[in-house]
Order: sequence, then structure tokens, then C-alpha cells
Amino acid sequence: MEAGIRGINLERLLKKALVHGGDFSELYIEHKKGTSIVSEAHKIEKFIATEEFGVGLRVVIGERSAYAYTNDLSTLDDLAATVASAIRSGRFTADISLETRPRRSMVCAGTDPRLVDSEKKIEMITRAEKTAWAQDASVVQVKVMYGDGSRQVVIANSNGFIAEDNRDSIIFVVQGVVAKDSLMETGYEPVGGARGFELLEKDPPEQIALRALSRALRTLHARRAPGGTMPVVLSSEAGGTMVHEAIGHGLEADLAGEGLSVYSGQIGKQVASPAITVVDDGTIAGLRGSMGYDDEGNPTARTLLVDKGILKAYMTDLITSAKFDLPLSGNGRRESYRHRPIPRMTNTLILPGTMDPAEILAKVDRGIFVKKMGGGQVNTVNGDFVFNVAEGYLIEHGAVGEPIRGATLIGNGPKILSSIECVGSDLGYGIGTCGKDGQGAPVADAQPTLLIPEITIG
Repeated sequence: MEAGIRGINLERLLKKALVHGGDFSELYIEHKKGTSIVSEAHKIEKFIATEEFGVGLRVVIGERSAYAYTNDLSTLDDLAATVASAIRSGRFTADISLETRPRRSMVCAGTDPRLVDSEKKIEMITRAEKTAWAQDASVVQVKVMYGDGSRQVVIANSNGFIAEDNRDSIIFVVQGVVAKDSLMETGYEPVGGARGFELLEKDPPEQIALRALSRALRTLHARRAPGGTMPVVLSSEAGGTMVHEAIGHGLEADLAGEGLSVYSGQIGKQVASPAITVVDDGTIAGLRGSMGYDDEGNPTARTLLVDKGILKAYMTDLITSAKFDLPLSGNGRRESYRHRPIPRMTNTLILPGTMDPAEILAKVDRGIFVKKMGGGQVNTVNGDFVFNVAEGYLIEHGAVGEPIRGATLIGNGPKILSSIECVGSDLGYGIGTCGKDGQGAPVADAQPTLLIPEITIG
């Protein structure tokens, strides 16, 4: 990165962007390297090694901003002139002096994936693929995806700071499809984070493939899920779809501040049961959503969003923090230098309680046990959600019974969270890529075992 920005006069560009005025200007410089390998139908379908360097420049005035980007360093002066021309508020005359913020690393990497040869990466994919195909004659499709990346960013701001962050990551995904007669089921298992290649030694490809295909096969041979209203126990292994969709997006300050969230204007009010505490934490080393600094150069933090059911905060970036007079939480994120930052989750957690998970399960005479959630969607305005169940079982007399397929959970975020009184002492994580406003961002979510007393099963 140093070679890439050497010779760029950051202060001059920041000031030139403000020639017609503005509250502040910001440079975002990004250097990415990565490898992406996809295997399908017993062969390597894609092997891509990429390297990308680019610069984004933003001028902000009040609630408005102008943004432009380039991957050609010879055009930086034109870039500054472009964003400056979009702002007409009087000349900016102050001097800009940048202070370097200290390094903060959230990467837990023993073996840098960039130092691992391609043959070793392909071997990992092949091992997973062979294991998946060997599971059953009903396997009709196997797709294995490997990705690693190194992302170095430098953010400089006319308010007077420069911050640098290194973000290394790895991801390994197995997806298998099984079929019987007219039925078809898919098993999906991802692992990854701000980790090194040793992740695939601690969690071997064979085990990842087994989890994906075993889930698909169990579901294929399962009975149809019962419909109606009943209790549901969400396992800590289910992943964080509940916290991410039912409350997480609604606490992002752009949605909440504009009245587009069921949680708008609810700071200080009860939005969940006293058993529920929610945090967003971008400082947990090794997790997929962790960063030393956000994409505006502000330190990531552990933000207490809901404390024992009381809404305490929203997740903010610079613009929403100023616009709605909210504390800056370090949640300004962008997909790349081609995008302007917006408020986004990092790692969002419902914190563990004190109950033994087995004790929670024993409370249900008849219901559904969700071991793994699938995808979901939420209407942030009213809080209504629909979640798919990737792996579920009947609960009969306090014990996990036979597997089911085709279940969806239909409910309302605030109502469901207000009904949860039984919170387990365990905690399980899930990973994903969150989409919002056309941008994808790596995230992690977590929750303990939870008992929802009553929810509609579709």
C-alpha cells in the first residue's frame, strides 16, 4: 500500500476537493489481492487471482455528499475537481494537517493464504468434493468454493486524521444438492473469517462437506413440517439470522433516523424482553465482520444496542451521526472504493443468558427445534419477517424428535423478541455477506439457544 500512495499529496487533494466549500472531504484508498476458486461437476470451473487498486473521494456538506472514484492515479486532480464542482457552499480556507492513528489489527492469522501454493488450495477443494459425492447415491450436484483476500485500506479525512487497516480473510463453502423422485434439497455450509489458512486444518474440508451433505440428506428424507402456531427452540448452532434480520437492520441509523424502521424513535424504550441484550462488535479478533477501523477511518467498537430489552443506541456512520445527533459507533462500511459508506452491521450478537440449553428444550412439550437457519428477509418498517429453516426437528415431550423439511418462521421482530424469556448460556456464530443498497459486506452473527413461546410455522 505504501508504494501505491507514495507521491500522493493527501492534504492537497483533500483541500482541493473543498475548493467550493463543504463540511469535510475524505479519501479512501484501497489495495486488494485475492484468490477465488470454484469447483463444480468434478472439475475446477473458475480460478481467479485478482489485484485491484483504487481511490474514492467524497465531499460532505450537511446531509448531502458528492462521491467519485478512479483506479488511475494520474486522474486524482480531476477526481478532486469533479467532487468539488458538486458542492457550492463557499470557499474552504483552513489548513489540513493529518495525524496518523495507531494501528489496530483484528486479524488472527497464523498462515498467510497468499503464501500457500495453488496446488494446496485445489487439494482442499478436491478433498471436500470427493467426500460430498461419496455420501449417497442421491447426490446430484456438489459445488465447492474457496476464497482468500488481503485488503489494505487507507482513509484520510480533512478533519485531520489518517488511518490504515489491514483486513485478511478466508472463506470455504460446500454446497450439495440431493434428489429423490420429485423432491430436491440443498445443504450449505460456510466457514471463514479474518483468519489464516490454518482454519482449514482446524476444520478440515471433509468435515465441512459432511455437515453440508448430512443436512441435505436428513432434510430429503424428513417428513413435511407441520403448520400452525407453536413454540420454537432456536439452537445456538442455528446462526444469527434472527438477530441480523429481526432487529439488526432496523437499528442501522439511516433506516431508523428516516422513520423506515419499526425501532425509529424508540431509544430508551422497551423493544425486547429483559432477557435480551444485543451488541454489535467489530473488535472481536478473527471474526468475519471485524476491522480495526471502519471505512471512514473511525475505530470500530462494541456498541450496546439493546440492554435487557431497552433500546440504547443505533449503528451510525459520520453522516447519520451528525444528522440525527447520535454517537459515532464506527459502523460506516462500504463494499469497495467504488462505493460511498453507509451504516452497516459488523458482528451482531444476542448475548448469552444463564439457562442450560437442555433445560430450555425440556420446557417444550410439542414444537420445532431449529438447528440451522437458512436465509431470511425483513420489512424494517413494520418488523415483519420470514425465515427459512435449513435444518429442523420436531420437539416431542422435551426431546428432539424426527427431522422435518420445508419449514419457515413467520413473525414480527419486536413481538417475538419481547416474548423470549428463556435464553441459553451458550453462544454460536454464523457468517455471511450482508446485502444493502447494492453493496455486500462480510458479517458475522451470533445467538444463544432461545425459546420463542409462540410463532407461526409456514
